[in-house]
Amino acid sequence: MTDFSCLLDYARQHGAADAALIDPAKITVRDELARMCFEPRCDGYGRSMSCPPHVGGPEAFRRWQREYKTALVFKVEVPREVAMSFERNEILALIHEIGSGVEREAKKMGAEKARAFAGGSCKELFCSQFPEGRVLDEGKPCRNPHRARPSMSGHGIDVARLQALAGWEMPDPKEKPKEGAMASFTGLVLLE
Repeated sequence: MTDFSCLLDYARQHGAADAALIDPAKITVRDELARMCFEPRCDGYGRSMSCPPHVGGPEAFRRWQREYKTALVFKVEVPREVAMSFERNEILALIHEIGSGVEREAKKMGAEKARAFAGGSCKELFCSQFPEGRVLDEGKPCRNPHRARPSMSGHGIDVARLQALAGWEMPDPKEKPKEGAMASFTGLVLLE
């Protein structure tokens, strides 16, 4: 089995507050989370190849859980005010970039099937200045194949449980956030 611990350092060096290796079979996948992309309809729905209905959804992710032996989960932490503002798109773009970077590094190590997932629609994050989605609307290559990664939500990945699986404490959503509270954004890379 390959030692992927150097990828933890890579994620941290590129902006992750923390990273952990986990068993992909333990990741919670919920169909109802993926359905939230459809109803209520997310702004990213149908606008890129990284969002539903153009991703394999929970069924595909469950198949990958059986095929992969290791997963790397990472988080980026920001003040809660940033997470609730338009600046969140910069953080979501960073999640895509860290994930795609870890995926590239894993492939250099021989993990040819490494597969990264992120949050947020790549259309909104990387191509919002264009009225059309290049792949879907024009049948042309993606403008950002080196950055854009499929949606965790579109695959039904329970991000709160994913963070708990990594050993990261989550604030209670029922409690009022404390002043100076931080928010976490998460990415995931399936490794061989």
